[in-house]
Amino acid sequence: MPRNENQPDAESQRALDTTIGVVTPENIAFEYQLAGPFRRLPAYIIDLLVRTAVIAAIGLFLLLFIGLSGLQSLGAFALAAGIISYFLVSWFYGAAFEAWFNGRTVGKWACGIRVIDVDGCPINGKRAVLRNLLRIADLAPVAALSSLGDDIPPVFLIPTGMVGLICVISTRRMQRLGDIASGTMVIIDEKTWQLPVAKIDDPRVAPLATFIPGDYAISRSMARTLAVYAERRHYLTPARRREIARHLTLPLIDRFEFRPDIDADLLMIALYYKTFLAERSSEPADLGPLAGYSPLVRDMASQPAPG
Repeated sequence: MPRNENQPDAESQRALDTTIGVVTPENIAFEYQLAGPFRRLPAYIIDLLVRTAVIAAIGLFLLLFIGLSGLQSLGAFALAAGIISYFLVSWFYGAAFEAWFNGRTVGKWACGIRVIDVDGCPINGKRAVLRNLLRIADLAPVAALSSLGDDIPPVFLIPTGMVGLICVISTRRMQRLGDIASGTMVIIDEKTWQLPVAKIDDPRVAPLATFIPGDYAISRSMARTLAVYAERRHYLTPARRREIARHLTLPLIDRFEFRPDIDADLLMIALYYKTFLAERSSEPADLGPLAGYSPLVRDMASQPAPG
């Protein structure tokens, strides 16, 4: 069938789409909106102003310190401290903020964007340092202001940022050179996410999840295990489910002080429900088949196991 000339083809639609999907190690799918150059430029300008203000404040402090102390011999020390401070703030301001504040600098926070790894994980210090050290390459080439007038000294140079701009508009993840080298991307700080595909239709799951201690923190590896188990359990026989689940939940049964005859498969799905699904509903769980039942060891003498 001939294609309508007024309708863009699939390649054009993909080129214009700024949404990218990421699947985390826990098997959760996120969709991020990539931040384009016109969203990132104001953030860079704000960060540039912040860096300038910090450097100016340090310089003013050193001048006041020398003036108030009356020791002119400290001038060389103040000059060295000023140069070192200028170097550290200029080169490591962005890296420090991105590593310690979840991928955000002051400018990124103000503009609602942040940096993450391409796999959806928070950026670490090594990646933050690498992407910021390569910023000098993204700002190339440098143009001299003297080309605009003969009375302007040739020492005034401005970065054009054409290299970074071309990289951003040419890459699928809108990455500049620093992002490509460090494996990062800049996103709008709003994400939509989809729960792992696993239908929970057992009415016993939600009430059993309420007995899991609220201070129990699910680790990344455990969350990934729960997601894989819930996704594949439908392909396992009941006996195989109990075998696998028993091996995984045996330490948790003792930790939660659950009765030893509890259904291990049901406990795994209850953990899955509590980790990925429980917070989506603010309504209290309907106890249903577990009404009046407690899985705790201390209540074993007075209650039978659930059917």
